[in-house]
Formats: sequence, C-alpha cells, structure tokens
Amino acid sequence: TDTHLFLLDLRSKDITGKKAALILEEVNITVNKNLIPFDPKPPVVASGIRIGTPAITTRGIEKDGIDRIADFIDEALSNRDDPGILGEIKAKVIDFIQEYPLYLDIKDE
Repeated sequence: TDTHLFLLDLRSKDITGKKAALILEEVNITVNKNLIPFDPKPPVVASGIRIGTPAITTRGIEKDGIDRIADFIDEALSNRDDPGILGEIKAKVIDFIQEYPLYLDIKDE
C-alpha cells in the first residue's frame, strides 16, 4: 500500500466514528474516530474510523488474519447494543491475538 492506514466510512452502519471507536475499545480493538471525505459530521464525532496497519503487520498478521479482524469489527458494530455478544467478541479477539504475540529481542551488550 501507499500508506500505513485506511479509513472506514461508517455511514451505512448508522453509527458515528466516535461511538464505533468506543464500542471497538470494549472488545479490545483500537481505532480512532476520523473524518471521511466531505464528512457531514463535525470532527469531534466524525463518520468514520481510522485503522492503522503497523499494529497488524508488526505481529505478522496476514490476509486471513486481517479478514478475521474485519469480521470482528463488523460483528461488534452490528451488535453494538448487545453486551453478551460484545463479550463473546472480546473473548474471540483475545484468543485471536494470542496467535500473534509481540516478541522483544533484547540482547545484552
């Protein structure tokens, strides 16, 4: 890609970027609210979210894993008013990320 992030327009989900970021935080997915081109919402609310790819690629997550992350995001936003389902998604996210640990290579010098 030419950039390390992408924007997701949430207008079709009838949710603001601010609300989406808070819901996704509940299931351990970190994104930022973000304006989309010609956004009808004010910057403090926004109609989109920004997803950064460095946190994904640093862990070695490839296409299949990225598809799973997209499914987690869609499922969480589609079930945003159901705490039970959000709890299940959070557990799935925790299990998923265990497959991609962060490694620190610290050498004594």
